[in-house]
Amino acid sequence: MLDYFIVGVIAVVVIIGIIYTVKHFRGQGGCCGGGGYKPRRKKLSRVLYQKTFKVDGMQCEHCKNRVEEVVNDIEGVSGKVDLKNNILTVFYAKDVSDEVIKARVESAGYGIFGSY
Repeated sequence: MLDYFIVGVIAVVVIIGIIYTVKHFRGQGGCCGGGGYKPRRKKLSRVLYQKTFKVDGMQCEHCKNRVEEVVNDIEGVSGKVDLKNNILTVFYAKDVSDEVIKARVESAGYGIFGSY
C-alpha cells in the first residue's frame, strides 16, 4: 500500500513539473514573476539617434517587459528589447546620458554594458 502512495506522489510531482515547464517556455510563467503583464509602449514623435546596449540577466518575457518599462519611463527616450540576443535598443528624442539609462536598468536588477 505504501508503494502505491509513493508512486502516486511522484506522479503528481512530475505532472506539476511538466505543467510549469510548458508555461515557462510559452512565456507564461517566467523565471522571475510571471508573464501576463505588458508594459505600455512608447512611440516618440521624432528620433534623433539610437544606441544599443548589452543587457545581462534577462531570462524571460517578464524580464524583457521590465527593462522596456524602466527605459520607457525616462522622458525623451524609448526602449525596445531583443530577448534572444539580450540587446536593448534605445531611441532618443532628446539628449539623455548613458548613465541615466544604465542606472534605471540596474535599478531593475539587470546588468548593462556600454553602447555599441
